[in-house]
Amino acid sequence: MKWFERIKNVKLLLIIVAIIIAIASLLTSKYLIDDLKKEELNKMEVWAEAMRSLNQADENTDINLVLKVLNGNNTIPVVVLDKDGDVQTSRNLGKAFKADEDSIPEIKQMAKGMKQAGQTIRIDLDEADDYIEICYDESLMLKRLAVYPYIQLGVVVIFVLVALFALFASMKAEQNKVWVGLSKETAHQLGTPISSLTAWTEVLRETYPDDEMLPEMEKDVRRLERIAERFSKIGSIPEPKEVDVKSVISRVIEYMARRTSNKVIIQTHFPEQRVEAKMVASLFEWVLENLCKNAVDAMNGTGRIDLYLQDWGDMIVLEVADTGKGMPKSHFNSVFKPGFTTKARGWGLGLSLAKRIVEEYHKGKIFVKSSEVGKGTTFRIELPKGLQTSVIR
Repeated sequence: MKWFERIKNVKLLLIIVAIIIAIASLLTSKYLIDDLKKEELNKMEVWAEAMRSLNQADENTDINLVLKVLNGNNTIPVVVLDKDGDVQTSRNLGKAFKADEDSIPEIKQMAKGMKQAGQTIRIDLDEADDYIEICYDESLMLKRLAVYPYIQLGVVVIFVLVALFALFASMKAEQNKVWVGLSKETAHQLGTPISSLTAWTEVLRETYPDDEMLPEMEKDVRRLERIAERFSKIGSIPEPKEVDVKSVISRVIEYMARRTSNKVIIQTHFPEQRVEAKMVASLFEWVLENLCKNAVDAMNGTGRIDLYLQDWGDMIVLEVADTGKGMPKSHFNSVFKPGFTTKARGWGLGLSLAKRIVEEYHKGKIFVKSSEVGKGTTFRIELPKGLQTSVIR
């Protein structure tokens, strides 16, 4: 279907755009971070030379420029250690770290981490075996910049998810309008010929009261009325009623038995007690008819259909099993999508409509319980006995 293809195309386009944005963002950030790391390394090399000059200065050395360089570092965390590993000085470690006795162990631990990361510069002094180590860390700005692309990526993902959600909602609303409009128009178009047929059956009953075909004609007219009623309820708020589930299923079986080959055996497996649940019987019959018709088609007019009804207290479970051609697991979810069909002349709407009726109105579940190619398929319906009124869209 065209709308489904549009969704797939737009979805794919959004994913591709998101991936391109994410890759471009990560690459750009990586290049910026690498450049900033090089710049900070150069700054620390200059700062280390300034520390060397300060340590080697005498009374004739002008240290104004040295102090200006040292005091100019206001962003890069630095810890200066002597050859014994004692802290000489530190800068930009945050307000929690001050060069007092209480914070010295923590500063040493930070310096150890910097050394393990390879972020250290050794400065040899004039005296033999005397040196200092400049341990430094990345600046706060550089750390924030390293995290930024992942935040940006998260924003892009959220944007794509919101866009997809809005797209699906829009497409679903459009699809719902088509469903409701088509259903209402179908019910409206069926109304006139059904009324005419009802009148003609009354005329025939008066003219030929003993005709054997007349009861069958009346059954078909009532059948058409029930179909029109189903279509008219799409998009409305039909009132669910407490019904005998076994009677509802039996009516469907009786209808299917009259319209299928004698080579198709339909059997029911009911519990002995009465099973009641709130539902719109005419719509639920529609679901069962679709499942049974699909089963008959899958068996090519020869085989067996078994319906198993179970009462789970607050829920009823119905399974429809056939001995047809079955399907691969890859089709388990696809069979409920509009337009999916394996029949040459099928529209692929029966199971989609069944899923809508079961899930969106009866608040239940319908799914393929099991299937094996060449052996058959079992569909399972789970319905809560209590039902809150809602609109079928």
